[in-house]
Amino acid sequence: MTLPGGTVTFLFTDIEGSTRLLQELGDDYGQVVADHRRLLREAFVDAGGNEVDTQGDAFFYSFPRARDAVRAAVAGQRALAGHEWPRGAQVLVRMGVHTGEPTVGDEGYVGLDVVRAARICSAGHGGQILLSETTRALIGNELPEGVTVRDLGPAQMKDIQHEHVFELALDESSRSFPPLKTPLTGEAAFEKRFDDKIERYVERQLDAALSGSPTAQVKYAVGGLATLVLVVAAIVAIVFLVKLVV
Repeated sequence: MTLPGGTVTFLFTDIEGSTRLLQELGDDYGQVVADHRRLLREAFVDAGGNEVDTQGDAFFYSFPRARDAVRAAVAGQRALAGHEWPRGAQVLVRMGVHTGEPTVGDEGYVGLDVVRAARICSAGHGGQILLSETTRALIGNELPEGVTVRDLGPAQMKDIQHEHVFELALDESSRSFPPLKTPLTGEAAFEKRFDDKIERYVERQLDAALSGSPTAQVKYAVGGLATLVLVVAAIVAIVFLVKLVV
């Protein structure tokens, strides 16, 4: 299969809670995966998508136009929601859409745009469709019927600096989703950064101590320990003040 080059829009999908479903459904889980694949393939191919890869319960598709990818994602979610699953199971799929200009290699698409699309998908929740800022700009007001766009704001994601994320909300769905699954923010991130700094400081002190003479090792060990105690005390005080202010 020859994949389209130039500007393309990626669509990543993944079943949320697949392990839980497997435990609940047992042998019926195989039928769930098969039905899920059939429903999404029909929706994606009908919208002009190209299947790049599939692994387990995840799909990777590319589309020549952003609005085609959006139409496919919406049709896919509606097909999944309207399907009768074994034992009344709830099969929820998260989807991420991003537009870019990747390189087409021997084994498929290569480049940061692929990573960005995958990270956007992984930040979502089952039943949710997330768009990158680029895709949102390209579709403009050309939305499928019964669909609106919600601005979720900027989000920090692994391997990429930032991404302004939007959600496609289906009018017939009353679901509200938790915050995006992104790296630590707020006070937890503040403490994590300082923990990392302490760890790096200790490593530098140990490296310096082990690389010198016995006398130098003693000096570094004593001096480093004393400095470390002061640093830790200062950080504890700062964190305490931040909590008071918050």
